[in-house]
Amino acid sequence: MNLSSNPKFQYIDTIDDPRVAIYASLTEAQLRNRLDPDNGIFIAESPKVIRVAIQAGFKPLSMLCEERHVTGDAAFIVDQFPDMPVYTGSREILSRLTGYTLTRGVLCAMRRKPLPSLDDLLNVASRIAVIDSVVDTTNIGAIFRSAAALGIDAILLTTTSCDPLNRRAIRVSMGTIFQVPWTWLNQPIESLHSYGIKTVAMALTDRSVPINDPQLNAEPRLAIILGTEGDGLAHDVIAKADYTARIPMAHDVDSLNVAAASAVAFWQLRHKQT
Repeated sequence: MNLSSNPKFQYIDTIDDPRVAIYASLTEAQLRNRLDPDNGIFIAESPKVIRVAIQAGFKPLSMLCEERHVTGDAAFIVDQFPDMPVYTGSREILSRLTGYTLTRGVLCAMRRKPLPSLDDLLNVASRIAVIDSVVDTTNIGAIFRSAAALGIDAILLTTTSCDPLNRRAIRVSMGTIFQVPWTWLNQPIESLHSYGIKTVAMALTDRSVPINDPQLNAEPRLAIILGTEGDGLAHDVIAKADYTARIPMAHDVDSLNVAAASAVAFWQLRHKQT
């Protein structure tokens, strides 16, 4: 394919090119567009992750791609969206423009979709993860990946948590952020009780029960609350939960990283088929 003869493909030879400012100079907050989130944008990285996003109904707006991937790994995106502009250039220019080496040489700007309502999620979910004040993007992505793999029906995030549609969170999740329904929780966590959902705070306290506690595991509808990396869950969140649970551990280890703990909790507390 002769890219230079096709107006769809636009070469970038400077890191100050305004056509690709979305990939270079806009912050995550600017991309998200807090004032008008329905018109916000996010950046997906790598052909595999972009494919998952497209399958979930997200619309690509443009692509930034190393030239060798235009007819390689990213060809399916180019072919599927013939009107989408594709910006390309040398590996060096693209790395300088974005500030990092691209994973599999492809970035795609995509339009956000409206999030589902809390009612839509909670009226059908039996196992929910609540992410409370987790701000590390790697942990957010890993939690979503575990949730997808281990049967969590929906994820709720407090507004003090990191945006799941952060580029790094999306990449770490391997695109599962597009597969597990999620939304922001703009009300107290204990409000989930009004939906007939019991809550369990993952925390070490004097009243913590082992995560394999029979009564806890028998709950038909359960929200698993996961806290911030440093301080864990706030005392009032723990106090208002129906259960507080701990993961039994050996060698005097008292805690796990929140992403690792989420995988253990999701597996043990998954909805068992009868």
